[in-house]
Amino acid sequence: MAKKEEAPKPVLERTYNIPLRKETLKVPPFKKANKAVKTIKAFISRHMKSENVSLGKYLNLEVWRHGAKNPPHHVKVTAVKDDKGKVSVELAGAPKEEPKAEEKKPAKKEEKVIKEAEFREKPEAALEAEVKEAKEEQAQESKEIEKEEIKEMRKEHIPHHAPKVPPKPKFQESRPTAPRSV
Repeated sequence: MAKKEEAPKPVLERTYNIPLRKETLKVPPFKKANKAVKTIKAFISRHMKSENVSLGKYLNLEVWRHGAKNPPHHVKVTAVKDDKGKVSVELAGAPKEEPKAEEKKPAKKEEKVIKEAEFREKPEAALEAEVKEAKEEQAQESKEIEKEEIKEMRKEHIPHHAPKVPPKPKFQESRPTAPRSV
C-alpha cells in the first residue's frame, strides 16, 4: 500500500498590505489586472523567500472585481508558508476553505460498482421495459404541464377589440388667407 501523504503544516503566517498602483501605472489599461497579479506574486516571493506562490480564490476575485482595466490600488493579504516551501496567499478576512477529504472518492466508486452489478443482473427485456415506462411517464407529465400552461395563457388573454378611432377631419389651413381676386 502507498504511504498516506501528510497535510503540509503551516510554518509562517504573515499579513501584508501590497501596493499595486505604482506597478499598474506602467502598463496599458487592458493589462492592469494581469500586472497586479504578477506584482502580488513577486511581492510575496520576495518577502516570504519562496518561488512557489499560489493565489487564493477570493484574492483573485478581488483583483478582477472591477475588470481588467481597474484593479484595486492596494490589497491586504494573508500569506501562509508551509513546511514544504509553498506559499498560499489569500485576501485578509476571507473564509478559509479546508482541503477536500479523499475519503469520499472511494465511496463513489463503490456506488458505481453496485449499480453496474445491478445492471448486469437484470435481463435486457426488463431493462427495456423500465426505459419504456420511464419515457411514457415523462410524456404524460409533459402533456399535463402543457395543458396547465395553455389554461393559464387563456386566463391571461382577455379578448378585446381596439376602440374605433374617429375619422380625421379634412385638412384645414392654420392661417386662412384672403380670397383671391380673379
